[in-house]
Amino acid sequence: MMVTRLWRPAAALAVAVLWGVVAARWTPRGPLTNADALWSVGISAAVGLAAGWASRSRWSMLAAPAAFVAALELTRAGVPGPSVDAPHASPFGILALVTGRGVHGVLSVLPLVLGAAYGAGLTRRGQRASRIRRAATALVTAALVALTAAVAIPARTASTGPGGVADLAAVHGLRVMIRGQDAAAPVLLFIPGAPGGSELGAMRRRLAPLEKRFVVATLDRRGGGGSYPALDPTGAATLDGAVADTIAVTDYLRDRFGRARIYLLAHSGGSIVGVLAAQRHPDRYHAYIGTGQAVDLTASDRIFHTDVLAWARATGRDGLARQLAAQGPPPYDSVYGYEPLMTYAPEAYGQGTPAFTVDVPEYTLLQKVHTLNAILDTWSAQYPSMARVDLRRDVPRLEVPAYFVQGGREMRGLAVPFAQWYERLQAPRKHQEVFAAAGHRAMFDEPGRFVSFMERLLPPP
Repeated sequence: MMVTRLWRPAAALAVAVLWGVVAARWTPRGPLTNADALWSVGISAAVGLAAGWASRSRWSMLAAPAAFVAALELTRAGVPGPSVDAPHASPFGILALVTGRGVHGVLSVLPLVLGAAYGAGLTRRGQRASRIRRAATALVTAALVALTAAVAIPARTASTGPGGVADLAAVHGLRVMIRGQDAAAPVLLFIPGAPGGSELGAMRRRLAPLEKRFVVATLDRRGGGGSYPALDPTGAATLDGAVADTIAVTDYLRDRFGRARIYLLAHSGGSIVGVLAAQRHPDRYHAYIGTGQAVDLTASDRIFHTDVLAWARATGRDGLARQLAAQGPPPYDSVYGYEPLMTYAPEAYGQGTPAFTVDVPEYTLLQKVHTLNAILDTWSAQYPSMARVDLRRDVPRLEVPAYFVQGGREMRGLAVPFAQWYERLQAPRKHQEVFAAAGHRAMFDEPGRFVSFMERLLPPP
């Protein structure tokens, strides 16, 4: 009898521990896709049910989740990134905690708790739970079911009409939104900016008219948006890896649409990737188009530090000024060192706070929730290799025509290195278009003008 009493709770905990180990290896950053989420909810509920039934005690509602969390955290201890690291006391750190461990808890720990409650209840048929307890359990279960249904809704993109193309493609594990009203039109590949960022929403909302003249392929770079699950293992999330990803997607588009060459457009941090891709494989591209062009991220960050510090002192933001003065100029060891620059540089330059457009059906609910974590985790993995590049030194010449669309109000940290590189750059043809009223996101600030500029790059019909 004593052996049975000990065996049951031990078995219940063992099942929870095993599930924690499996979950840590399978989804180290928590469920990132619809399938991940549905399986996590289902398996956790089943494990909780088994734990509650085996232990025959409501204590399993605490013990089994605790065993699962302990096993999960210990198993994934070597996984890098703010979403799984120890919590950090900053706005980004708090958001990373809520959208990382918080979401993981709702989709894995909560079903485990509910399963344990139902499992224990099956062994206590002669004992009726209180109305309040039954009502609370039913209410939480209904909420979880509703959330699971919302998470299950897939990403989708609307049709562009007869003869067009509208697709959310998976290319080497990366998400690519491909849209155009004429599948025979020239192909344009767009590489977005910040590591881990996604511009599917902005392209759909602001630059849909491009689809009339191009087949527009918008890449979610490794670690961003629909490509967040491809971040692990992080060894591929380097600058060279990003260039290789760009070439792989380029070749996919060339093969799919029967094109020897395509157009390559890149913005901000993605423009370093784009320039290197065009430099290393000019035979694949008609032209390179850079906007918000980055040149030397380390030099840019140091200018940002100087300017934001001066702005903070001039505007009475004493706490920010002390923080920037104390940590000194970049580079920093952690993404959190860059947090005040990422947060305040646009405001310091009078451009407001940029926001990713996520309220479009091209994103799943989980992709929307993980917007910040994707940036933080991918930035941590990729930014150090990106910051070692200086296009003034590394790319003195391009073998394809090079065009640039810059905002007249571009942030000084980017404008100064770009002006120096552009003056020295050699290319078969180069041209700079300045949108005087635009800032760093010139292509989105003045979309109509940008579309007109892109149309001028096409050969006469």
